[in-house]
Amino acid sequence: MKAEKNININPLPSGGLGRASIVGVLGAGSMGAGIAQIAASQGHQTILVDLNAEALENAKTSLNKVLKRLEEKGRIDSVEKVFNNITFSQKITDFSDCGIVIEAIIENIDIKQKVFTSLEDIVSEDCILASNTSSLSIASIASSCSKPERVIGIHFFNPAPLMPLVEIIPAVQTSEETKNSSRTLIDGWKKVTVLTKDTPGFIVNRVARPFYGEALRIYEEGVADFATIDWAMTELGGFRMGPFTLMDYIGNDVNYTVTETVFAAFYYDPRYKPSFTQKRHSEAGWFGRKSGRGYYNYAEGAIQPQPNKDAVLGKQILDRILMMLINEAVDALFLNIATKEDIDLAMTKGVNYPKGLLAWADEIGLNNVLNSLETMFAEYGEDRYRPSPLLRRMVKDNKTFY
Repeated sequence: MKAEKNININPLPSGGLGRASIVGVLGAGSMGAGIAQIAASQGHQTILVDLNAEALENAKTSLNKVLKRLEEKGRIDSVEKVFNNITFSQKITDFSDCGIVIEAIIENIDIKQKVFTSLEDIVSEDCILASNTSSLSIASIASSCSKPERVIGIHFFNPAPLMPLVEIIPAVQTSEETKNSSRTLIDGWKKVTVLTKDTPGFIVNRVARPFYGEALRIYEEGVADFATIDWAMTELGGFRMGPFTLMDYIGNDVNYTVTETVFAAFYYDPRYKPSFTQKRHSEAGWFGRKSGRGYYNYAEGAIQPQPNKDAVLGKQILDRILMMLINEAVDALFLNIATKEDIDLAMTKGVNYPKGLLAWADEIGLNNVLNSLETMFAEYGEDRYRPSPLLRRMVKDNKTFY
């Protein structure tokens, strides 16, 4: 292990770091390249490492195109100024002088643990090691390190340079210093940070599960088709994308894997049960936009299905999905996953929901939310529709979230 170095990663007023402020990013995929772009744009010397030479070249080409567009729009001074801050490398030993290393590789716990063990032999004693995982246990990743107190989750959303939200996830082993330094750093990158417990899916990928799961359930029951459900959520609910359009955008393979991971991590709680419809689409290779076919056909000239714009049906669809989303947000607050402010902020800034779900619940009326959930619970007799105890308590005490 290298001798301890005095590396300060607290942002200066300008948003930059001290003279030893080198940021390492492991993984040159779209997420890793995006994080490297952010760090370099904020004036950090940034080292982007990937063992795959082709991935590095692709990242270099992509970043050059993105930066040129930003320069043309006047959002950065010059391509060279940012690009010169990035070193592209195939050697993780080049992280030796970093103040922080952010890992953005495959979502596999065994691989991440091996990587973090290797990183500890390279970086200084006080270098922060962060994972960009979207659903894996930070405590489990940290357990592979001899200094787990310097490990933390820093979860960006794709595309990282455009999406404002970053979830900060301390593990049970993470020190207060690591937590505070990491959040201050990312705040200095002009991101909106929220603090969340190290539980499956954190805030966004936990609370958002019903947006996909309940939409799929509505389809499987034959209530409405993909286009009608998407129409109800966008036109009546104000969501930027309907659930099926969004799943096609994310990729059904990716979205299904996250759902399956969260389901297993919650000891198979039926609220997070995956859908056979999505599983079959994923097995068929119908991933969405990237494969040319998903819930919709993206082939050139393909005729898209038209929604049934029946207002009564649309409201039924919207209410059902929205009640489930609100219940999930309430339960996250009940279990102290995050503060009410951070939960609402996460959903508006992380997945562009039109309103914070807890504030939305106040607007609808908590008694109305509870009545809707109890009606579904009574009809289906399934635990997935059980109202949160906190919701029951608040209705009983005539309270609101805000």
